[in-house]
Amino acid sequence: VQKRIRSTMDTAGGGNSLPSASCPDGQKRRVCYYYDAGIANVDYGAEHCMVPRRVDMAHALVRSYGLLDDMKRLRTRPATEHEIRAVHDAEYVGLLRDLTPEGFSAYGSSSMRSKAEAFDVGKVLKYKNGGQSIDNPAIAGLWDYCQRYAGGSLAAARALASGEADIAINWSGGMHHACKARASGFCYVNDISLAIKELLRHFRRVLYVDIDVHHGDGVETEFLESYRVMTVSFHQRTMDFFPENTGFVNDVGEGKGKYRALNVPMKKGMDDEGYHRMFKPVMAKVMEVFQPEAIVMQCGADSLSGDRLGRLNLSIAGHAQCVAFMRSFNVPLLLLGGGGYTINHVAACWCYEIAVVVGKEIDDDIPPHWYHHYYTAVAVGKEIDDNIPKHWYDHYYKSQSYKLHYPVTKARRNDNTEKYITKKINDLFNNLSNLEEAMPSVQFKEPKGGSIDTKVLFY
Repeated sequence: VQKRIRSTMDTAGGGNSLPSASCPDGQKRRVCYYYDAGIANVDYGAEHCMVPRRVDMAHALVRSYGLLDDMKRLRTRPATEHEIRAVHDAEYVGLLRDLTPEGFSAYGSSSMRSKAEAFDVGKVLKYKNGGQSIDNPAIAGLWDYCQRYAGGSLAAARALASGEADIAINWSGGMHHACKARASGFCYVNDISLAIKELLRHFRRVLYVDIDVHHGDGVETEFLESYRVMTVSFHQRTMDFFPENTGFVNDVGEGKGKYRALNVPMKKGMDDEGYHRMFKPVMAKVMEVFQPEAIVMQCGADSLSGDRLGRLNLSIAGHAQCVAFMRSFNVPLLLLGGGGYTINHVAACWCYEIAVVVGKEIDDDIPPHWYHHYYTAVAVGKEIDDNIPKHWYDHYYKSQSYKLHYPVTKARRNDNTEKYITKKINDLFNNLSNLEEAMPSVQFKEPKGGSIDTKVLFY
């Protein structure tokens, strides 16, 4: 008999979450959640690593666990061209709006193809390690896709700014590589930067935290000289790993933003213990020194063990501990998706992290549903009962033995030695001491006018 969801307290409806068993603060949170079913139909191509359907898989798990009852559902319109141009070049935005696979093809306009490739859309990219790929294909429905996920992140930011929610979630967002006039790393529109700029209309300081396996280069570049935004990225930094030549400890920001970029490079095989030895003290010090009024957290799941692209070795519980830690500061928190290319792992991770932020313990055994076959492997015992209740995608979970939590690989060597971790922590605290000395007071004035659409709507 499968166990149903077990709450840490009596059920709280209407979007009021429970205290999280993983968090020491013991306070309820008002959580809102954005999901757009249309994003599941976006197709990067049969051989491409990016599979937007993973968000639908996560949603199916969330719904089957009854977690939707603990959150308000955000309703929103797509982001407008005007809004997207807040962080992107007008010509690039026009290209995203007008591009179609037919126009890009050999039978379409050669000028359209040349223009797209100039912005790294549809272009065969070559890397130092000898590899090449079309990272950012000219996909069908590209503009609609960008508008949808960017609109979700803007709506989530407005829910926090309006005081309607304490935590807002958009797993379809988190596209941290997109640049001002260039697609990059499967990302076309940088919804994170859009959301941060929206939050800056209402909060004096915004902290950005990135736990994707790849460096959050697009967001860091956008706010490189801003003293009101601090970016902190925990990522794999090994030879020729994407993005190349970024995300080193000595990359600390520029001008007024100096010491407001903090980079935590890791070697292959980083496990939960080593990751948290760096994450928790560093983020505690960041919160103490920078004192943000809002936090944006990119929760890329490619830092998990067994990812198709990443080579870190975090468990789902270890990844979620980072979310729980940031939740515990009781600061308005925007959670976004990002990378993650073993899609059953991604879905399980993001479902579990919703359970963490709403304060529920959920079962581990996965019953039959549409994605169930993705979750099967040799069962390896469990620390907690987290059964996944019946939903449509159950057949996808076959590869992890129909368990929400799968075992991390023991075959991957951890190259992060004690000496390396200690050295990096010391370097990071030195950077933070420089920030402490440089912190100015922020004179904040309410912006004139306001957003195009500041009203927040829920289901």
